[in-house]
Amino acid sequence: MGNYKLIALDLDGTLLTEEKTISTENRAALTEAQEAGITVMFSTGRGVQNVLQYIEELQLTSPLVTVNGGEVWKRPGELHVRRTLDAALIRRMHKLAEQYDTWFWGYSVGGLYNKEQWLTDEETEAKEWLKFGYFTEDMNSLGKIHEELAAWGLLELTNSHPSNIEVNPKGVTKASGVREVCAMLGIGMSQVIAMGDSLNDESMIREAGLGIAMGNAQEAVKQFADTVTLTNEEHGVAHAIRKYALV
Repeated sequence: MGNYKLIALDLDGTLLTEEKTISTENRAALTEAQEAGITVMFSTGRGVQNVLQYIEELQLTSPLVTVNGGEVWKRPGELHVRRTLDAALIRRMHKLAEQYDTWFWGYSVGGLYNKEQWLTDEETEAKEWLKFGYFTEDMNSLGKIHEELAAWGLLELTNSHPSNIEVNPKGVTKASGVREVCAMLGIGMSQVIAMGDSLNDESMIREAGLGIAMGNAQEAVKQFADTVTLTNEEHGVAHAIRKYALV
């Protein structure tokens, strides 16, 4: 048995198939890891409300990192820490989305809003905001949005797809969330295996003792990962667990 004590998993494009299901192979490997004393947790860009079905399916009681590190949970239903975006920044990002006519969304505590269902300025002020996102296949517009957001110097910018931008408060990343979990568990980042497929996984893949890119990952992710496993459709999570954790 290796010295890995925690497996931090992205969901979309990593643990989940393209149909958003957990394969029988992946489920079996996660059970084997837990039976070996390894903590299995999700570290995802999703809000907690969009993760619960998978937690229930796997009957997980472990810590959880959601909205790219914006929330860290001691266990499902018990919040450890929350890092929010100022509502004034949300309004600015909303105006930028309208300027470039992109799809956009925002996670608030307890709610998800998007271009089809947005809020007034007064309603925006009343919410606690965790993450904002843009999507467009117009790479010129996406690049200009990224450039302007970066110039503000207040935000953490990543993506979960080559055509989107995901925005958190500066310094809030999946790695910052996993570090919080490590502190709770009394272990170090060197004892973590992290797996992902997109740039919002970069921080935890770089900082983990073993950072693994999926076979379907963005090419940039494969470059900075320690190793590459099979794709999400080929049960890459199970393959990696059996190759590196259960040895």
